[in-house]
Formats: sequence, structure tokens, C-alpha cells
Amino acid sequence: MKKMMLLLAVAGMSLGAYAQENTSAEIPTHKHKVVTNGFWDNWFVDFGADFITNYSGQEREWNTGLSNNPFSLTRGNFGFDVSVGKWFTPVVGTRLKFVACDARQINSTVKEENPLYNQVGLRLQPMLNLHNLFAGYKPRVWNTIVYASVGWGHNCSTSEDSPVAGGGWLNVFNVTKRFHINVDIYADCYNYSYDHVRAGGNDFQLGWSVGCGFNIGKVGWDNAPDVDAIMAMNKAQLDALNASLADQQAENSRLQKMIRDHKCPEAPAQVTEVVSSRASVFFNINKSRIASKKDLVNVKELVEYAKANNKTIVVTGYADSKTGSAAYNQTLSERRAQTVADEIVKMGMDKSKVEVVGKGGVKDLSPISYNRRAIVSIK
Repeated sequence: MKKMMLLLAVAGMSLGAYAQENTSAEIPTHKHKVVTNGFWDNWFVDFGADFITNYSGQEREWNTGLSNNPFSLTRGNFGFDVSVGKWFTPVVGTRLKFVACDARQINSTVKEENPLYNQVGLRLQPMLNLHNLFAGYKPRVWNTIVYASVGWGHNCSTSEDSPVAGGGWLNVFNVTKRFHINVDIYADCYNYSYDHVRAGGNDFQLGWSVGCGFNIGKVGWDNAPDVDAIMAMNKAQLDALNASLADQQAENSRLQKMIRDHKCPEAPAQVTEVVSSRASVFFNINKSRIASKKDLVNVKELVEYAKANNKTIVVTGYADSKTGSAAYNQTLSERRAQTVADEIVKMGMDKSKVEVVGKGGVKDLSPISYNRRAIVSIK
């Protein structure tokens, strides 16, 4: 009698274990949606070495005859740039760029007669990450970015000022999470008198920049939770919990009836009655991964009994018949049974004492999600 009462208490404790909150399931997320970042997240600072080539408006009138080679020192010279920027989303960002160099004033066909002038400028550059726009956000080595550019330029040698408009193509190569290398190609347009030669049309500059940068604050974005998937997962887990409670209530009723019908108090009560007991382990739809590790609490009790009494454990897997083909459900039921069998072996059960059976898709229980389970019993 005492042993039977102890068995009933163990079954009651199992009910409490099933009622605990499930914290082992992973939270599903959207593949291409992210959580908006904070103000101090995804900032960067860049430094670059520049080569800037001039194409002046007066060339159209004077016909200097200079080669249009953009890498010629007859037209261009070296400089540097510094940028500070932020990405607001994986696709949209902006940066503020300062650039300084010695630019050439194009007057003749001879390098020595094309004097240098000092210039500085400030640009505001809205940016668009094409990789993330078309392929979705994920951390990657190479990001290709296009941007527009508006700002101001100052000729330090002649005190000429000009508004600036242009754009460019930026390529960012991530070496580490914090450090990256930049290759930037850009073009800018100035007013016709910027180089202090009041002739022809607007002046143009073509630039190349190679440099490096550092990411500041949090880097990257967290994928947004998939609310629909979470709701579906929670419903499946709730259905599994209800099915488990129903199993436990039926088992408790059986044990109570066994106690009531017991006629001989002096006869030794055999715990071997547990042979007919069973435990259910539940799965989410189309999954062979256990939905909650807490389902293994009852399995552990059966394993300990089987080891102590040299019994064989049978794991029978099921799928719901309303989802998938018969062949797929058969394979899925076998995978579910094998998953539970592997856990039983980890508990110390001899592998030769564990039998695995797949029953395919069934509709034994309602709602249909109750059938996504594996049943552990003692043979």
C-alpha cells in the first residue's frame, strides 16, 4: 500500500513539472526584418587617403589639350578625408565628410603652369546599402553602398567658396566586427569660379579614396521576433501541455482505482504495475526537436525503474495525419522516436534495451496537435 501511495505522489509531482513555464524553446525571428537600433548604435569613423583630379570649366573655351587620364599628376594631386556617420537601418545611413587636398588649376598643357591651390570641403552624404536592400540584412564581409553628396567647398588660396553637389560609390570590407577597409569613388561639381578662373562652365572633380574605419557602439541589428510564429509555437506547446495533463490525470485515476480495488493489505504491492505506465514527449509541428525538456521528467522516472528491474523501454513516435504526406509523417515519427531514445541512452539506459518504433501520422487525439509526440513505455 505504501509503495502505491508513493507512486501516486510521484505522478502528482510530474503534473507540477509540466505546469512550469517553458524556457527552453528558441524564439523564432524574421529573416529580413530587424529591430530599430538605439541612437548610439552603429556609428562609425572613417579615415582615407585621396587622389583628386580636376576638370575645369575653362578647358572648353581654351582647349588646353590635356590628357583626360584621371590618374595624371598634371590634373590631380593627393589629399585626405575624415568621416563620421551612422546607420539608421541596415539599408539607410548618412555620414558627414571633411576633405582637404591641393587641387590643380587647369590653365595650360604643361604641369608646371597648372598651379596648385589648397581646398577644404564638408559634405553631407545620405547612403544606401545595396547589399542589404536587395539581399536582406546579415553580417557580411563586403557591402556595396551608393550615396548622394551635398555641401560646401572653400578654395583656401583665393578665398573662393562654392556649393558642392555630387555622389559616389563606397565599398566597405569588414575585417573584424569593429574594423573595416574602405574603397570610395566619387565625383563633385563646383561653380565655374571655384578655381578662381572666371571662364567656362562648372568645375568638376573626380576622386578616389582608400582608407579604414572603426565601428562604434553596438554593431549590427537584432532580427525582429516573428509574432505569428511565436503565437503558433505557443499554441502548439499549450496543446502539448494539455495533452500531457490529460495523460497524467488518466494515470492518476488508474492508480486511485488500483488502490480502491486492492483487497489484501498484507500482500506485497509490486511496483511492477508501472510496466503499464507511460510518458509523453511533445514536438512542434514538422519538428523532431523536443519542444520542452521538461517532458523528460516523467521519462527519467521510467528509465530509473527499467534499469533497476532489467526492463526494456519502447519509444513510439507519432505525427499528426493532417500535416504532410504519409511517407513524410512516417519518417518524422521515426525521427521523433529516435530523438527521445537518444535522450534515454544519455540517462544511462543500455542502448540494447531501448526499442524505437515509428507509427507515422495519426489522428487519435483532438486537437490534432496532441498527436505530435513520442510515447515512452516499459515492455
